[in-house]
Amino acid sequence: QVHLVESGGGLVQTGGSLRISCEHSGGSFNLYSMGWFRQAPGKEREFIAAISRPNGGTIKIADSVKGRFTASRDNSRNTVDLQMSNLRPEDTAVYFCAADFTYGSILSGDDVMYWGQGTQVTVSS
Repeated sequence: QVHLVESGGGLVQTGGSLRISCEHSGGSFNLYSMGWFRQAPGKEREFIAAISRPNGGTIKIADSVKGRFTASRDNSRNTVDLQMSNLRPEDTAVYFCAADFTYGSILSGDDVMYWGQGTQVTVSS
């Protein structure tokens, strides 16, 4: 059973930066495409980033955060990171890590095999 554990969330001021991480365990990490999503109160889940298997050769970033957020994976540590810069209050949300064998499922968010519990990111104005 794959487990995903996010870390690194917290409170940051507008314009600040934050790096959140997701540790993958219980399976062969390089078999999974990985992704980041977020959900703000009262809003639907939003795709943020997709990172292809096995080595992150293809990375897609949502237009809403492009130029401010970058995503990466480290197969030696079984982790994916989301580096967030120039944060805005509208970035406030719970950020979730996702894992699936197929990159397409990560892009769509549909039928994703595994989800983490999420980490809260709050951006103060």
